[in-house]
Amino acid sequence: MPKRDSTVRGRELGAGIRAAIEKAGLTGRGASHLAGWDPAKLSDLMNGKGGITEHDLIRLLGVCRTPLDESDHLLTMYREADKSGWLQIHGERSPGWPRTLGDNEKVTTELIHWSMHLIPGLLQLPDYLRALIEGNPNSPDEEADERVATRTARQQHLVSRRCAMTFYIHEQALHLPIGSPELMSDQLDHVMTMGRRSYITYRIVPTSIGAHAGTAGSFTFMKFDKLEPVVFIDAENHGVYLDDKASIEAYSRILKALDRTALGVEESKELIASIIS
Repeated sequence: MPKRDSTVRGRELGAGIRAAIEKAGLTGRGASHLAGWDPAKLSDLMNGKGGITEHDLIRLLGVCRTPLDESDHLLTMYREADKSGWLQIHGERSPGWPRTLGDNEKVTTELIHWSMHLIPGLLQLPDYLRALIEGNPNSPDEEADERVATRTARQQHLVSRRCAMTFYIHEQALHLPIGSPELMSDQLDHVMTMGRRSYITYRIVPTSIGAHAGTAGSFTFMKFDKLEPVVFIDAENHGVYLDDKASIEAYSRILKALDRTALGVEESKELIASIIS
């Protein structure tokens, strides 16, 4: 497989190879030696840029004694690695932390999120998320604790990495009552508290502007070091990953427009404080 710009599938292949090497107790250099590879070849593979044959991959997975189910998954990623865009259908409901999303969140250097109706997931308090789960017929009550714990782990991971995060939030999300009035007050206060961190910024898009660039729906835009950006769109039972240049340019324009129409940081704080009071 020739070298190419990385795709979401290619990156998942690279992340899976990295995990397989670690589980085998090997270093990248050690795995390269056992597979008879130049270390640079393995580096390209783990960055989602290919440069190997299917026989090469099978040999490496054998060196790492990778379990069959994971080997099958990585071989599928290899065969589809040149495809841009990815619709993942999860069944009745999405998992709490989809593998692909997790792989991208682990290495993103900047995350920009636009939310139309709700407080962004990475800023949600556990009780806010629990109230959302209780109102969703596709989320069984017995899964609530696990889903809350998973979301909390995602939040803590990004916070511990001090990943740069910007949240554009429509004003209607601040007024939509989720749970009790006390919970909403606590949730808005939590947004303000998180915004005190130097790497977290939130900007409110006011209702008064009417139609705006983000009316098509919420999304997450992730940037990476030396890799192309990815747009993630989350839905009830599926997720969409966009990595083609046209999509990245289209969503970049939306973010630029939101940046022009959103309130400034201080104005956003003042608006939230006025709602709390």
